[in-house]
Amino acid sequence: MSQPIDPRLLAWRQLVRQLLPFADVATPDLPLSRLLRLSLFQVSIAIAMVLLTGTLNRVMVVELGVPTWLVATMLALPLIFAPFRALIGHRSDYHHSAFGLRRVPYIWFGSMLQFGGFAIMPFALLLLGDASNSLNILGKIGAGLAFLMVGAGLHTTQTAGLALAMDLAPHDKRPRVVALLYVTLLIGMVLSALLFGQLLTNFSQQLLIQLIQGAAVATIALNLVALWKQEAIDSVRAANPTKRPPFLDTWREFATGGQASRLLIVVGLGTAGFTMQDILLEPYGGQVLGMSVSQTTALTALWATGTLAAFVLSGYWLGQGGNTYRLTLIGVLCGLLAFAAVIFAASSGSVTLFRAGTALIGFGGGFFAVGTLTAAMDMAGGEHGGLHSGLALGAWGAVQATANGLAMALGGSLRDAISSMATSGAFGPTLTGPEVGYIVVYGLEILLLVGALVIVVPMALKSGATVMRDSSKIGLDQMP
Repeated sequence: MSQPIDPRLLAWRQLVRQLLPFADVATPDLPLSRLLRLSLFQVSIAIAMVLLTGTLNRVMVVELGVPTWLVATMLALPLIFAPFRALIGHRSDYHHSAFGLRRVPYIWFGSMLQFGGFAIMPFALLLLGDASNSLNILGKIGAGLAFLMVGAGLHTTQTAGLALAMDLAPHDKRPRVVALLYVTLLIGMVLSALLFGQLLTNFSQQLLIQLIQGAAVATIALNLVALWKQEAIDSVRAANPTKRPPFLDTWREFATGGQASRLLIVVGLGTAGFTMQDILLEPYGGQVLGMSVSQTTALTALWATGTLAAFVLSGYWLGQGGNTYRLTLIGVLCGLLAFAAVIFAASSGSVTLFRAGTALIGFGGGFFAVGTLTAAMDMAGGEHGGLHSGLALGAWGAVQATANGLAMALGGSLRDAISSMATSGAFGPTLTGPEVGYIVVYGLEILLLVGALVIVVPMALKSGATVMRDSSKIGLDQMP
């Protein structure tokens, strides 16, 4: 006979579960350890994002002396693959496999693309940085191919990974699962940035090669651990595979009624509205408000804190039956207040107001991301019986990633152009300061968010909008 478990041990285990972040998302079929292991694919995505848009951005311009326009072109190449995320998700919905697997083959293929891109990247960058080398053109081609491969792998892995998480999670737990995955992504980006900065303190080309090679190995290792025994072998599905309908037919079925199309328009407008300032906040603080380098660097922490708080609160609120479109609406309203605060900080010279606006940008953006992604997940799982989950998540990711990249590029270009015109006196003698270009960009972001607001308000007020119920109670387990 089995020995009875000590009540004190049971009480201790219960206390540990309550103290663990997101402990309430666990179920007997999806324990927290398995879910955390699955979320490691988001860490591999975070490593790639930080390496491409952060570390290599600065290294190529400063240390390797690559022209800025060429660097911008390289960084934009991954966006070419972003619109194909909907197609990737659709194909993973109906993938034919000898073992009945749907998501794992796509995640693994994406991982191999990332690995291949990282494998050729360091040597291509070294050739790219040596303008006098006769093989410099090969460096440009190789670097472009490397960035394109990493971007394609990143989008493939994340689309299929999110769809796999949706397949595994019960319907009422999905809001918390979404929040957990995005917390993992954000933490992975912060830790990766700190680690890369520490490793490249004494920069050398050998260190750069080792860093990129390490990222390649880490990508394979993390995704291999993340995928281990996650998707069950389905012999029935393998023997009787569902015929994959044409993509356009599936898209028309998914978009029937216009709800999906309206949601994607909201995603595009809102994402552009929140991310156009991504590369402008720190320069704005330094040029307009006279903040030091350490002070502007701390803005990232404020933004991340606001985003983390939004992820946790939105996951709890949706789990208690909150409406996904109303959560999105709250995120948009927070964004409008945030950019108004950032603009007025220039006229008032208030660093405190600027910091509050920065934190509120992260807070509103977190609400917006979780609200729209959960709405896409719920739309696929509810209206279409789960048949189009990969398509829905892929469409969300395609619009989000494309809007993100285009908005950042437009924001930087517009700021430079307006500032140049202001300096030359094109707007009169009173509008010649460095703040003019920034304020125009922030004003455009407000207009984009207003556009998203106009579309999302009827969706939020619509009766019968899908909500998710969960019996979890707020407590220490809700805190990251």
